[in-house]
Amino acid sequence: MFLSFDTEWKSDPHVDWRKLSEVREMAPSDVLLRKLQYHSTIDSADVAAIRRLRCEIRELAAGEEFIRQGDRPKAAAIVIEGIMARYHTLQSGARQYLALHYPGDWPDAQGLFLEHMDHSVCAVGRAVVCSVSHEQLMKAFGERPTIGFAVWRETLIDAAIFRESITNNSSRHGTARVAHFFCEQFYRAKFAGLVEASACPLPLTQAQLGEMLGMSLVSINRHLQALRQTKAADHKAGKLLVRSWPKLASLGEFDPGYLHQIVRKAGANRSAN
Repeated sequence: MFLSFDTEWKSDPHVDWRKLSEVREMAPSDVLLRKLQYHSTIDSADVAAIRRLRCEIRELAAGEEFIRQGDRPKAAAIVIEGIMARYHTLQSGARQYLALHYPGDWPDAQGLFLEHMDHSVCAVGRAVVCSVSHEQLMKAFGERPTIGFAVWRETLIDAAIFRESITNNSSRHGTARVAHFFCEQFYRAKFAGLVEASACPLPLTQAQLGEMLGMSLVSINRHLQALRQTKAADHKAGKLLVRSWPKLASLGEFDPGYLHQIVRKAGANRSAN
């Protein structure tokens, strides 16, 4: 179904919006704007242009694919609820998970400029996404370049996260690698409004954690136990519980600078200390 990013989103009689909005009572446009405004300056005209966009809402079950490796997308997806994952599928059928995406993220924005998808995107647990046609987005970028710059910055932040994951998986070992990954997910979940009582959803199995971190099931189990013994964090029943953030950040050598969650004010002096 197609809905406006504006007031129509809660009025459609075919959707149980109470169910789809059980985490946060926010319109899709608010979820998107909330994320963009963490790292970009969006003025009132930009906000109005975003609210005029029309989107298709889709609810995904755990493991359900939104788009597949090799597909030629004609719309870009924004995560509204839940968590999405990018992954490569190997010839053997095995998966290499590449990144997780939280509400407000654009897991396939590169499809605006690349001919086909070189990876797949699926739901991790139940998720809700809205997709906006490339045609609408390109028109909006032409009329309001600041929106285009903000989405471009989203893709650059994605690239920074990829670089950090390569460093984490290749240069950190064992428990430190798991700790860093947990730090990133908790930090991003907090910005997405998903942290409650020092816990956030992270509905990954141990096998999926291994596929994300380049570890065997035996190794990931051993390192999870080691991390649990430090009393810094624990992961069970699809949730990440952080017992001591300073200890977890120290174990994982975590510096959130690569997430670039800082708004650059218009006209700010970039050379300022």
